[in-house]
Amino acid sequence: MDKILQNYIPERAVGPCLQLIKNSGVNLKIVNKRVTRHGDYRRLPNGMHQITVNATLNKYRFLITLVHEIAHLIAFEEFGRRIKPHGLEWKKTFQHLMLPFIRPEVFPSTLLPLLARHFKNPKASSDTDALLSMTLKQFDTQNAHQTFVFELPLGSIFRIYNGKLFKKGNRRVKRYECIEVASGKVYLFQPNAEVELISN
Repeated sequence: MDKILQNYIPERAVGPCLQLIKNSGVNLKIVNKRVTRHGDYRRLPNGMHQITVNATLNKYRFLITLVHEIAHLIAFEEFGRRIKPHGLEWKKTFQHLMLPFIRPEVFPSTLLPLLARHFKNPKASSDTDALLSMTLKQFDTQNAHQTFVFELPLGSIFRIYNGKLFKKGNRRVKRYECIEVASGKVYLFQPNAEVELISN
């Protein structure tokens, strides 16, 4: 397992992650990219615990996702299955598990202050922290043709992962109102949503 993990997370994080996996008794599966999630945790019908993480994530996002999912398992085991998936118990567990990794030996200096801020009150997804998400994406080796919604001029037509086309509208507080071309329905997009520009 350590040889496999070396391909997906920072070198200095391999030992502590192996210990977390062993201590929690989880089965880790590295899977093909899923657009709607970076990873997930499930308790299987046989009582075993399984975590899946997307193989296409860069090593820093992979590490955050892996610890995020292990935090679900540990929080459910410690506090019971009735807790909210991303409630206070999970947040405290995630903070505790991530703390040993937020070091310059593991993460680049550009990420450290953003991680420190994020983990004061971690969100259900690092993608909802726009600044952290965009900084993490700088370490991606794929998606060179992708751009962010906030970068597009007003009125631009763009395509999302499922092929649907949208026209960018005005910003409403934190997100952008965008109109689906085919239906005319209005959807809200995070500023750091990755899209493909079709026309200005």
